[in-house]
Amino acid sequence: MPPAATSPTGTLTLQTITMPADTNPFGDIFGGWVMAQMDIAGAIHANEVAHGRVATVAVGSMVFMRPVPVGAIISCYTSTLRIGNTSIRVKVEVWIKDFLTHNILQVTQGEYVYVAIDEQGQKRPVRQHPQKTD
Repeated sequence: MPPAATSPTGTLTLQTITMPADTNPFGDIFGGWVMAQMDIAGAIHANEVAHGRVATVAVGSMVFMRPVPVGAIISCYTSTLRIGNTSIRVKVEVWIKDFLTHNILQVTQGEYVYVAIDEQGQKRPVRQHPQKTD
């Protein structure tokens, strides 16, 4: 497991609150629900990079650091790790703000890979905006 970070890296891409309907049998938020939120955040990020439709093709390096309680605000931060000809590798970090203590803690992170696709669902080259220079 990577060392715990003290603050998020990347761009805040998605934020929501955890609800009782999303719990596992032990009363914590189901890991699959958290992964779905991460996938949504990663897809939003990849869509911006690719300037169009993307599809998830892989998830790797998933690390859960602590359980997520009901009522916590989760924040997904994203950053680009690599841009290929048709793919974008995105790092997604999830941080929570505990509704009782207001502590901010990292709960998970993972790498998601998206492929840029056209209207027919076929791979297409990633179209990037030119980099801004100061």
